Amino acid sequence: MTGPILQTRSLSKRFGGLTAVDNVTIDFMPGQVHAIIGPNGAGKTTLINLLSGDLAPSSGKIMFRDQDVSTAPVYQISQLGIGRSYQKTNIFADFTCLQNSLLAGQSRMTSSMRFLRPAGAYGDIRTRAENALQLCGLSDRASWVASEMSYGEQRQLEIGMMLATEPALLLLDEPLAGMGRDESGHVVELIKRLAKNHTVILIEHDMDAVFAVADVLTVMVNGVVLASGTPNEIRASQAVQEAYLGDGEGDR
Repeated sequence: MTGPILQTRSLSKRFGGLTAVDNVTIDFMPGQVHAIIGPNGAGKTTLINLLSGDLAPSSGKIMFRDQDVSTAPVYQISQLGIGRSYQKTNIFADFTCLQNSLLAGQSRMTSSMRFLRPAGAYGDIRTRAENALQLCGLSDRASWVASEMSYGEQRQLEIGMMLATEPALLLLDEPLAGMGRDESGHVVELIKRLAKNHTVILIEHDMDAVFAVADVLTVMVNGVVLASGTPNEIRASQAVQEAYLGDGEGDR
């Protein structure tokens, strides 16, 4: 498609007297890595929660592939082709990598009344699960129990589980959180690989990583969009420097 794959229009979310996302309008173009940055409390994760269906908007619209998904439930958002990872690793620690991936892939089945057969018995699901592990670089860990892997590998597995649902758009909420430099480097390279065939919306506080992978950046402050543009445009913005990049919060 040539137009935006995802759009928000005057999107707002209020919690009582607090407006966490305030009248946000953004176009997310297909095939791009679009990073959402800003200081803590800027509304970034609330925005991702709205896009993934975890929260319903107070007002405004969310359009995915020209379909209004503003009030769609999480399972429907996933089935339409939007995958999401969380700040806190969300995996089945006692299961193997392949079992985690199989469970995720099974969520795309149209009927829920197929629980009497193991997920691996469905050839299409197994193929999807194995392809997802290959994409996230964990093919050689397929039989490993998730709890025995490093934190960075567990984060990769969570991305692999998301890939097993065959999404067109990936919502990555702080995928580098808690990682050392080497592990972060592996995930940055993974995001670059995924961006070749997916649209990626990324929230991340590691500015070096953000500027290494993002095609477009949107800066949020206090729930509103301060600026959007290319990495060079955002670097050069005096307003962004004063609000975020220049005050030492970029490495938080």
